[in-house]
Amino acid sequence: MQYLYSFACQKGEYELSRLEMRTFFNFDVEGNVLISEKKIEPSRSPYMRKRLDIWVQGTTIEQLVDAAQQIQLGERSFKIHALNNSEDAILPKLSRTVRNEMMKKIGYAIHAEPDLENPDVVLGLVLYEGIYYLGELVQGEAVWLHHMQKPEMYSTALSTRDARAIVNIAAPFPQGLKVIDPCCGIGTVLVEAMSMGISIEGRDINKRVVWGSRINLRHFGFEPKVEIGPIEEASEGYDVAIIDMPYNLFTHISEDLQQSIITNARRIAKRVVIVTIESMDDKIANANLTIMDQAIVKKGTFERHVLICE
Repeated sequence: MQYLYSFACQKGEYELSRLEMRTFFNFDVEGNVLISEKKIEPSRSPYMRKRLDIWVQGTTIEQLVDAAQQIQLGERSFKIHALNNSEDAILPKLSRTVRNEMMKKIGYAIHAEPDLENPDVVLGLVLYEGIYYLGELVQGEAVWLHHMQKPEMYSTALSTRDARAIVNIAAPFPQGLKVIDPCCGIGTVLVEAMSMGISIEGRDINKRVVWGSRINLRHFGFEPKVEIGPIEEASEGYDVAIIDMPYNLFTHISEDLQQSIITNARRIAKRVVIVTIESMDDKIANANLTIMDQAIVKKGTFERHVLICE
């Protein structure tokens, strides 16, 4: 089985979206379409819009029509959605007339009942790089949008969109992994991770933000696993640590404390994902970590660096 994915990202997110793409698929693409044998739930990613589970393909629409006759839907009804349009932005863009003609030909070939209002199955039809593809279409849901308004807010916290991508970068295949966010703040990373079923624990030295993170997690229906205390007191045995380095006008963090956070992250976890607004290369090297991949997220003139270290 192959899967065709469509992507979209905002200005300034391109590098982060490609870093997430590489962690999922081991390669990236410049455009907004990727084909892979790996099956990823599109709702996990803030950039992944749709996944087409490819059932049949052909170099002409006639070949696709012939192949579509073999599709067995049983008692399930269907409708067809053609992806070469302005909204889905998959090139080449085809006119409504051409798309409708394609969908009509495919629809007549499928031995099942069409239902344009409430189908059991939505089939995706797309022409991409000279090949016609047809299969079940899975729409991504912007889950992170539901987490934007929290009871407790923190001005320098990661956006839910960025946090979700960073969690995916840290744990693209999380089954069996043990993850920690030892500088968790109000719990933005924790909420996104738990909403994806990832086993994650948090801790922070600031009692006030730990209380806030617990309130936020319970607000979204998650049982908080958040302790008060510095990373130096965290136990070992984690697969991944996500470190959003503390900063703002009220968090006066010294060079030594920055080094201690990174060194202890190396101690407690096999893999460390660091989010920072300044260069940490020397401190990362001092902790015997190597930067394996990285990206920059830009919001106006503000930049965050996302570093995968092992």
